[in-house]
Amino acid sequence: MHIDANLVVLYVFSVVVMIAMPGPVAVFVAGTGIVGGPKLALRAIAGTNAGSLVLIVLSMLVVQGLLSINETVFTLLKGGGALYIGYLGYQMLHDAGRAAAATPVATHGSFTKGFVMSISNPKDIIFFASFFPQFLEITPQPTVSLGLLTVLWIVLDFATLMTVCLLVRRLVKPNVHRGMLRVSGVLLMLIALLGVGMAGRDLVSAGLPATMALQEPSTAL
Repeated sequence: MHIDANLVVLYVFSVVVMIAMPGPVAVFVAGTGIVGGPKLALRAIAGTNAGSLVLIVLSMLVVQGLLSINETVFTLLKGGGALYIGYLGYQMLHDAGRAAAATPVATHGSFTKGFVMSISNPKDIIFFASFFPQFLEITPQPTVSLGLLTVLWIVLDFATLMTVCLLVRRLVKPNVHRGMLRVSGVLLMLIALLGVGMAGRDLVSAGLPATMALQEPSTAL
């Protein structure tokens, strides 16, 4: 089976850069690693990866025309996802306070939190639906290409996020970890605030045409 090596290299580079960027998932995993170490971070990564797989499947259904998304429902889901990201940010700030007081920090549920964080970002469906098709010519058979791209995504997701987590723990001194945790919490809350604002704007924009249509005077005789 022929595999386009140039497309593979371009895909790997693109995925690593996107995953390593300081978005909500990377910030959450780094914060989780600071709280509970590599094992807890690994569970969180497994959760975010499982959520990504669900979104990949949904995006392929959208591409094939087997699934349509109501715009209002989609916007509400984005707003709800942003609120959950804000909740995780608040939890990180709370964990930083408990660590400062030498109080044991809860380390359960990291897989579930990672999964919900990943899947609560429904705009990733649109991302995968637009990103994956650019690389379907990686092999002559689209189905095989999709399988290969998905497997590569899983491997790169685990490797990149775990590398980010280990680098943070190795390069940042232990007495700075609480500060890093607070920064991670604040970043997640800011991302959540931005997401809620954008969802609210989209809802208002979606409602404006209908309102204007109702207010427009009839010119019919």
